[in-house]
Amino acid sequence: MDLLNNAIKASLRAGEVIMEVYMSNDFDVEIKNDNSPLTRADKNANDEIVSIIEPLGIPIISEENKQIEYTTRKHWKRCWIVDPVDGTKEFIKRNGEFTVNIALVEDGTPIMGVIYVPVSKTLYFTKNNCEKAYKAVLNSHNESIEDVYDKAFVIKAKPNKSLARIVGSRSHLNDETKAFISEIEKNEKVEIVSKGSSLKFCLVAEGEADIYPRYAPTMEWDTAAGQAICMAAGVSVNALPANTPLLYNKENLLNPWFLVSNRT
Repeated sequence: MDLLNNAIKASLRAGEVIMEVYMSNDFDVEIKNDNSPLTRADKNANDEIVSIIEPLGIPIISEENKQIEYTTRKHWKRCWIVDPVDGTKEFIKRNGEFTVNIALVEDGTPIMGVIYVPVSKTLYFTKNNCEKAYKAVLNSHNESIEDVYDKAFVIKAKPNKSLARIVGSRSHLNDETKAFISEIEKNEKVEIVSKGSSLKFCLVAEGEADIYPRYAPTMEWDTAAGQAICMAAGVSVNALPANTPLLYNKENLLNPWFLVSNRT
């Protein structure tokens, strides 16, 4: 529980400093080498998270840290995978659909995940080994761990038998995704649910959607926490076309295409 407690504390503290920037309406946007945006919120949140989880002695892969060579990483049995602000584009658009993602991975598989939504103060998390997934709506970013657990309730996937609720990103509804949706529409009625960041995983995990196809680039820090929460809620997160679970701390941190589905 100590690892989870610290991951939750780190996510809440990150959420607080993110909102300080968000509410100030005064932030510059840098463009990184991969053409993705970066703000002061990303940097501040990463500093807070690292300061809390680094002393635990488990190595960290974070979007905002300098990446460590695989020759070193391949010897890690466990590691944290962190995205201090998942959905920076959503942050810049000011639509509130951005999250803090923290996952613990063991032998390439997520065993714990925490996702925090700073604007709504909504927290999703798993216990160790992804036994159950939980959701808690908090009153503040400074909520005690005891209060977090008191407010938490179990979430589970709830397949909809009357239609297929498919999650599409506000930023990434490309031709491959449209083709996937068209195939489903041949046999079922489809409803499109739009959402940004790792909230797409959370929608399926808590029963608000059924399928999330991703035919666009993502990195390990975009998906690890969401996969942990989905697994704990009875949802598969499988690489395509292999149809096997996404793996982490790979030599190349880029994910393959994948499918999140409650139809297991």
